[in-house]
Amino acid sequence: MVSRVIPVDAFDLVIFGGTGDLARRKILPGLFRRYCAGQMPSNSRIVGAARSKLDGDGYRAFVTEAIHEFGGGRSCEDGTLESFLKQLDYVSIDARGEAGWDELADKIKDSKLVRAYYFSVGPSLFGDLAERLHLHGLADEDSRIVVEKPFGRDLETAKALNASLAEHFDENQIYRIDHYLGKETVQNLMAVRFGNMLFEPLWNAQYVDHIQITVAETVGVGGRGEYYDKSGAMRDMVQNHLMQLLCLIAMEPPAKFDPSAVRDEKLKVIRALDPVEPHQIVRGQYVTHDDSPSYRKAVNDPRSTTESFVALKVGISNWRWAGIPFYLRTGKMLAKRASEITVVFKQRNHSIFEEDELEHRNILSIRLQPDEGITLGVTIKEPGPGGMRLIDVPLDMSFAEALGEDGGDPPDAYERLIMDVIRGNQTLFMRGDEVEAAWAWTDPIIDGWTQRGEVPKPYDAGSDGPGDAEQMLARDGRSWRPISS
Repeated sequence: MVSRVIPVDAFDLVIFGGTGDLARRKILPGLFRRYCAGQMPSNSRIVGAARSKLDGDGYRAFVTEAIHEFGGGRSCEDGTLESFLKQLDYVSIDARGEAGWDELADKIKDSKLVRAYYFSVGPSLFGDLAERLHLHGLADEDSRIVVEKPFGRDLETAKALNASLAEHFDENQIYRIDHYLGKETVQNLMAVRFGNMLFEPLWNAQYVDHIQITVAETVGVGGRGEYYDKSGAMRDMVQNHLMQLLCLIAMEPPAKFDPSAVRDEKLKVIRALDPVEPHQIVRGQYVTHDDSPSYRKAVNDPRSTTESFVALKVGISNWRWAGIPFYLRTGKMLAKRASEITVVFKQRNHSIFEEDELEHRNILSIRLQPDEGITLGVTIKEPGPGGMRLIDVPLDMSFAEALGEDGGDPPDAYERLIMDVIRGNQTLFMRGDEVEAAWAWTDPIIDGWTQRGEVPKPYDAGSDGPGDAEQMLARDGRSWRPISS
């Protein structure tokens, strides 16, 4: 099966931080792949803007190297790279000063194309960039800006950040990008729920026992130690990535598949979240037993109390989910790289089979990475004579197998989201009130363990996390799905 590629309108895209790590690893190789796929018109322009003293040729050499290193090994027709590079330009610019802005204006000011600005820089520069875009006449009512997380580090800073952007851009011009929402399987959450009569009637407290959301990483903090130790798993992952997955799995059906309608329903979920009590939280720090550094050594702080793992039991006070727990966990240096949403349905009330002890459950597992797909566990008779013995077997669909070897070379998350920016489609982007509502729920949790002086529990690298996380579910008569499975 070949993916259908729908070209976007021609555009001008300015990448502030155009020589940074995100641009080099994701944005520029992703744009090249969209060009190879025929989705990016040949009269579009990409302008890198950063402090580095480069000219156009120097930037094209930088982009060529990035594509060779991070392009995913995919090749295009001969001459395609050269053609793509002709659409690139570069401006050396000062985000807080005047240097480079007149040159940027000369390159794009009179353009009639869709105009987008990617703020691939730290949040402290968002307000300065927004102000100078307007000061130099580079932004109009049709312009769009893309901003990367973190969207603040608490409610106060998130409000300040939103306010600084709102001084120069309307909410419908601001695209807060969370790459998790661009993953094919994440979007399939809505298709599975709202496109199949099989699931939606069962998607409620009457039939669901509980839901687990796991995002596990095998890597440590690496070179992000200084940043990560000021954030931790709660700020870095739960407040945004896991929160978005929770919203998509728990929200009510929107009236239509429309950006405002979808984001309205997500916001309702966040506002219905119950406060989290101390016994419903487990925090951990990884400890290594080989040559790789343990967490505290990696962040160069032997007394760090920042968590590299967090697990929470979350409740939603609404008609659909009242009384049903959502268990969230994420961590670094775990047994396996895996992102999965598991819907565990309730046991049957009665069995007609004598040898059956009601131990069987239907479990829907939605794998986000690395092997994207969906598994539904069903109960069948074990083959052979000897009575009606029941066993559970999976109905397993791997996207790669069902849709072809690579699903028709589907775009990755950043590619898809950048193309949505050009289209003006905000469905997969976070709205300002959604960000603030998420922080309003998250802040008391962080403040609580800070005030209690809690220290994260140590856990072995390569494990499923601290044992206290298992005990949290055991108290409810449940257990986590093994990360290593």
